[in-house]
Amino acid sequence: MKIKVTQEKLSKALNNISRIAIGKVTLPILNNVLIRVNKKKVSLITTNLDMAMIDFLPVSNSEEGVVTVPAKLLAEFISNLPKGEIVEISSSDTKVTISSGKYSSIINGALADDFPELPEINEKQAVTFKLSVEEFKNSLSQVIIASSNDLTRPALTGVYFNTYNHVLAIAATDGYRLAEKKLISKVESEVNAIIPSSSLQEVLRSVSDDVEEIEISFNDDLVRFRLGEIEIISKLIDASFPDYQRLIPKDCNITTVLNREELIRVTKLAALFARSVGGSIICETKKPDTFSVKSIANEFGENDSKIETTVDQTGKVNLNSRFLLDALNALEEPEISFSFSDRIAPILLKNKKDQKYTHIIMPLNS
Repeated sequence: MKIKVTQEKLSKALNNISRIAIGKVTLPILNNVLIRVNKKKVSLITTNLDMAMIDFLPVSNSEEGVVTVPAKLLAEFISNLPKGEIVEISSSDTKVTISSGKYSSIINGALADDFPELPEINEKQAVTFKLSVEEFKNSLSQVIIASSNDLTRPALTGVYFNTYNHVLAIAATDGYRLAEKKLISKVESEVNAIIPSSSLQEVLRSVSDDVEEIEISFNDDLVRFRLGEIEIISKLIDASFPDYQRLIPKDCNITTVLNREELIRVTKLAALFARSVGGSIICETKKPDTFSVKSIANEFGENDSKIETTVDQTGKVNLNSRFLLDALNALEEPEISFSFSDRIAPILLKNKKDQKYTHIIMPLNS
């Protein structure tokens, strides 16, 4: 096998794919990147068995072959070579020679026979959607914050891609809050799939500035993301996502419109005094024109900040300040609606104009 490629292109590709080359004691081959040249097409491949990443590399010339090399070592070696130089990689059995100008190294690789076979998407049966990268990144960032890290509830450790009423939406919940974003309307295909948040984080990290569109394909137990020259294939979470639509309040007794930046500021102030009580703060509406955010009295003292707004009914709700700040940072418009019914019902947060994003937070026990 032999390839010639610029240092910048090779370094960028290796830095991307080496992130998931995490070896296991029982399968050290997972530390390696598989380099394959087939029909003048060069692919760099890594996998951790739950997810695989492939970077198709543009090269000036090549000779067919396949070998695996320790991914971290190769990535660090290439990143330290001079920029603008041509790097040549060749292999003889398991010995891999890397040379660039006056720099040369031989790395002990391994045969590709032990490298796991990659899962493949059935193109004929796959359900495929295309989105602008900007829309995908923004929407996923708004939703993934509500996913859980609790491995005993696997369904909540991912983001749920689902269709209803001909709309493609994504949702996540950790049992204390829920976020949903409507992505595409008037879709004909149906999908109900939970993608691990860890896989989606890798997709976000792999997005480069020169990629404008992302293609997402779903199969029975797999999802594939195509981002320019990069493909990421991940297993889906085999679990049932909660019927989250029924958790979203349909009607709220109290709704007020607030300046988002001002609400962020007063929430941060109240949170400073709420550290010793688990971040618990009180949000309260007072007629005729006051919305207050205050911390519960504790060893540090207490804080009470007010925002002028229109209030149609009085009420109060106890919230986790971090959850509220996460939601407010995910909202985009200068003005947002804050709705709730009573102390035990979830609060509903939305942008004032764009109703595609919904965030709900369960109150704390008061």
